Amino acid sequence: MSQGKFQNKYRISSIRAQWWDYGWSGAYFITICTQNREHYFGEIQNNKMILSHVGIIADLLWHQIPKHHKNVELGDFVVMPNHIHGILIIDKQLDNVNVDNMDNVETGHALSLPSIQMLQTSSPVEFQKPGLKRFQNIGKNTISSIVGSYKSAVTKHANRLGYTHQWQKLFYDNIIRDNNQYQRISDYIVSNPENWAKDKFKTDGKS
Repeated sequence: MSQGKFQNKYRISSIRAQWWDYGWSGAYFITICTQNREHYFGEIQNNKMILSHVGIIADLLWHQIPKHHKNVELGDFVVMPNHIHGILIIDKQLDNVNVDNMDNVETGHALSLPSIQMLQTSSPVEFQKPGLKRFQNIGKNTISSIVGSYKSAVTKHANRLGYTHQWQKLFYDNIIRDNNQYQRISDYIVSNPENWAKDKFKTDGKS
């Protein structure tokens, strides 16, 4: 989804929206990490992400989300060695068609994703602090159900092909408040591979 299409379409007043229904129309910045930050998805070489077989699966299935959740559009997305970043846009105007689940839905908690500045400056330990933990809405076509379906599908397909893969149980979400924030997050996602050396999710890939 382009920045222009997003502009002035989805606005809310607070980033800490405990009252927010995560099935409402809006744009969401999603981050999902692998368990123990293992490098299941590949490695960064010369500032470019080289996908492993599991990384290819993670990439392909993310781009298939709109085929299974007809009210969802995709913004920028990147697969990193041990996590993914992506923008999901829920548009209830697209919700009048039948929806097929990608796989069995995995439900769980979601954590509010810190700001881009915090991503770039906080320590890995600090970043992992849950803060205000909450249960996501787990109904059909909510962020929790969409992300859960995606996580389940990646793991299922990877295991079926004989590859090892496990996700961290939790994922991080941030409600995108306006066009400026959308652009900053998009820029962060696109530039993530070239900034891997200072990425706060960076590990050596070992438990």
